[in-house]
Amino acid sequence: MLVVGLVIAWLVDRSGRTERLLPDLSLIAIGQAIISTMSLEAQLSDEAMLRFTVVLGAAVVVPFAISRFLYRERTIRFPWRTGRRWTRTQWLYLVFVTLAGWLILPFYFITSGVYQNWPTVTEPNEIARLFVGVNAVGTWDELFFICTVFALLRRHFPTWQANLLQAIVFVSFLWELGYQSWGPLLTIPFALIQGYTFKLTKSLTYVLVVHLLFDAIVFCVIVYAHNGWPAIFPLVPAG
Repeated sequence: MLVVGLVIAWLVDRSGRTERLLPDLSLIAIGQAIISTMSLEAQLSDEAMLRFTVVLGAAVVVPFAISRFLYRERTIRFPWRTGRRWTRTQWLYLVFVTLAGWLILPFYFITSGVYQNWPTVTEPNEIARLFVGVNAVGTWDELFFICTVFALLRRHFPTWQANLLQAIVFVSFLWELGYQSWGPLLTIPFALIQGYTFKLTKSLTYVLVVHLLFDAIVFCVIVYAHNGWPAIFPLVPAG
């Protein structure tokens, strides 16, 4: 599919209907090709965590380096600071996100059984590794899918189309990672809202905070499902 997409991009560029679509889609394809070199099954061994770090890191760094130093472009950027204070609406949205995650995520993970796609964690060092892994992958999601894929697609497509396309790539990754069963009913809206939020705020920091709030709940739910604690999800019994 990647090859077919690149061929179509080449043909469209040659027709004059687009400009530099092929180089930009090539950057996305390179990132996806790098990701495809490893299994996305959640594991907590030293080797697995090193593999995730190297491969996912390369999937962001390589397209960024090609864009910045070979293409001499600044499309891929990581806007940590925008110079603007967060509005009251933005702060209220963070509260809403936390409450929504607390209500929805335990029901999804436990009733669907997908929490079993993550390793059983009982020992303190295992729980610590899970915490690091969940938050590291969540951070990477925003660096790749929003700051790389979404940013590149917005050069050539209307925002709504670019957002839909990045959501497809995002949700496919999350499915392989373990968000299966009826998970796409949650991950598709989440991916779309994250893209739209980034369009509005232009802030990587803000969308990352939103994502990590969800991931904090994901972490707690996985630990709770395996161990029965922390007992902060009274609406759903542990697995």
